[in-house]
Amino acid sequence: CAAQAGLQGQAIALADIGLSDDGRFTALDDTVIGSLFKLYPLEDLMVEEFGAALPASGLQLLEPAWKAVLSNKGILPLLWQRHRGHPNLLAAEFDDGSPLPAGWVRKPLHSREGANIAMHMADGSWLESEGPYHGPCIRQASHPLTAFDGQYPLVGSWVVGDRACGIGIREDASRITRDSARFLPHAIVDPSRTAIYL
Repeated sequence: CAAQAGLQGQAIALADIGLSDDGRFTALDDTVIGSLFKLYPLEDLMVEEFGAALPASGLQLLEPAWKAVLSNKGILPLLWQRHRGHPNLLAAEFDDGSPLPAGWVRKPLHSREGANIAMHMADGSWLESEGPYHGPCIRQASHPLTAFDGQYPLVGSWVVGDRACGIGIREDASRITRDSARFLPHAIVDPSRTAIYL
């Protein structure tokens, strides 16, 4: 996408990023990195050695830091506390370690793509996934996905301001949508605007 926009980019491993004496992030050749897109969790980056240097570094993260708030599942109990009963929210609370009631799901605060999920189904059965995430969890009321020909689709939507921009459909053979789920993006394009490339 950057190349399509006429921007020059360069790949660099996170381990190869340095910090200059004046607090700027640099490449191996000491070139200052002004903008960075990374495939690395912000919550991990913030607690590592370089995390403390982020605010004063002048680095523009192309995934903004505020996304760390939205990707933390701890926001779900907070939303439920403020908007209990809202039709677009599921009941959620911080996990106290007690047995998980039937009809509820346990999720780590920081997890991705269905890892480390425990679902205690309404019928008393369990569905669990493995993964590398540990630490504090939330519990959330379950809203099981509907199966279509043995597959469980999940629709994600993108809205910018008040305009629908796209949807992504992820589909898995499991009720827990994992990193192996199939994904089909859809763009909602206004023909009077510039084309969107997917």
